[in-house]
Amino acid sequence: MSNTKNKYVVSFPHLGNYYIPVYNFLNNILDSSTTKILIPKMMSSSTVKYGEENSPDYVCTPFKYNMGNFIESLENGANVLIQAGGGCRYGYYAEVQEKILKDMGYDFIYIVLFDSNGIDVKKVFDIFKKLNPKLKFSYFVYRFLFTLKILNLLDKFETYVRDNYVYEIDAGKFDKLHTSFLNKLKYVKDNKELNIIKKDYFKKLHNIKLKDEAKRKDIIKVGIVGELYTSMEPYSSFYIERELLKMGVKVKRYTTATYLLLKKKAEEKNLLKKSNKYITYALGADGTESVAHSLELIDEGYDGIIHIKPFGCTPEINAMPILQKISNDFNIPIIYFTFDMQSSEVGITTRLEAFYDMLKMKKECNANE
Repeated sequence: MSNTKNKYVVSFPHLGNYYIPVYNFLNNILDSSTTKILIPKMMSSSTVKYGEENSPDYVCTPFKYNMGNFIESLENGANVLIQAGGGCRYGYYAEVQEKILKDMGYDFIYIVLFDSNGIDVKKVFDIFKKLNPKLKFSYFVYRFLFTLKILNLLDKFETYVRDNYVYEIDAGKFDKLHTSFLNKLKYVKDNKELNIIKKDYFKKLHNIKLKDEAKRKDIIKVGIVGELYTSMEPYSSFYIERELLKMGVKVKRYTTATYLLLKKKAEEKNLLKKSNKYITYALGADGTESVAHSLELIDEGYDGIIHIKPFGCTPEINAMPILQKISNDFNIPIIYFTFDMQSSEVGITTRLEAFYDMLKMKKECNANE
């Protein structure tokens, strides 16, 4: 489907609420007179269907989800696609996705931000300058760094909400403030405005009344570890965090975009040191984090651990027997979820409810003893 109004229509895959800093970045470096930014549709069954029908059978699930995003955007007029890539073998998938989509008859420009070696800022700038010849390198770098600030603020806000959601006294306050915060972030212009938003919204955030410590002791605490995509894109894990929060479970999740972009590399040696009883070398992708963070959750007194991964994720498959040994050594329940196109929401919910019931009975038994 072509677009006659704009020379370029730019789109990208969906990943939780991270479309907001991406939109803000693109909105400020591209020329609005020639370019439209097409925010991808929220993930849905049609996204999954498109991805599954047009991807190799045994490729990992995030590949298929992203393909679904790309096809929906192309069908809605996009002619420039941005792929992030990186992290694991997904960093080698860009060429495969581009070839499949062009074989399907789509005509588009394909921009890869990250490859197996990371990000080359000058190379990425050169690509965007073709879309906007007036773009200056210094301004591009400024907007890139500013986007990292937005992303970091988004992660801090959502981490606080996640950590305290079940302690909320007046139900719905976190949700209402979160929605308003996202709307503000989408169009924030500069550091001055961002600092005002930060001061205002974090003040409101910390003013939301929470249950005191005495009323928190019986609440079940669960940590989520595993592959990055299923951790950050809620649709791909059947909104597992939301379901846990609805049950009244305190949820902790380590994986965020801020962690992956700014902290992961620096923490690798420390994570290996923490888990040296179980692993000697890095497992690749998020496997090392799954082991090390599980041990941290045990130290922090969590009642159970949920390990999530997409079908076909080799590093997480390697981590699973190690996690099982940790479960046996520390007598902490761990449940494993693998998500693919055949996963049943009813089946996932049933297993999750059973896991919660088991954790609750275990906690009550320990309290009685």
